[in-house]
Amino acid sequence: MKRSRTTSLLLMGAAPLLFSACQREPEVRQGLYTSVDACARETGDKASCQEAFASARKQASEQAPRYASQEQCKTDWGQDRCVEQRDSQGHSFIGPMMAGFFMSQMLGNRRGFNSAPAFQDRNRGWLRPTPGARPDTSNAFRAGNTGMTPITSAPNRAVTVSRGGFGARSSGRSSFGG
Repeated sequence: MKRSRTTSLLLMGAAPLLFSACQREPEVRQGLYTSVDACARETGDKASCQEAFASARKQASEQAPRYASQEQCKTDWGQDRCVEQRDSQGHSFIGPMMAGFFMSQMLGNRRGFNSAPAFQDRNRGWLRPTPGARPDTSNAFRAGNTGMTPITSAPNRAVTVSRGGFGARSSGRSSFGG
């Protein structure tokens, strides 16, 4: 009788953990967009696209790589991609132009999204500031793509990514062949 009671209490205590592990986390739609219109066509949510673009534009002036001269900037980013900019404190610097914006949005939560500026380098690759990096307010000059993360998404195409949940990832073990 005592063993039965202990077993049932143990199972009752573990049940919430088992059920929460089986629940699927929300899916995330993310994409790289070169305009608000392209974003709106893919997502069907022009208001969120406009808001994401405005947020990315504000971040761009704070997180773009900074150069002392046009020539240094052109070496990393290419001809006609470097402009004089001002940050929120009014400091002037040379940096790459924002060529688009990256937006990720949890499906089912239309107002919740993250955005970031996107820059295109001289090799036509796309980069954004590293997520979680603090904005540069030091007015210090940085060389190259320091603090930038490559974007592997194709421009102007929304991709839905499933996140988490029990069994969402396969383990490294396999019984195949042995």
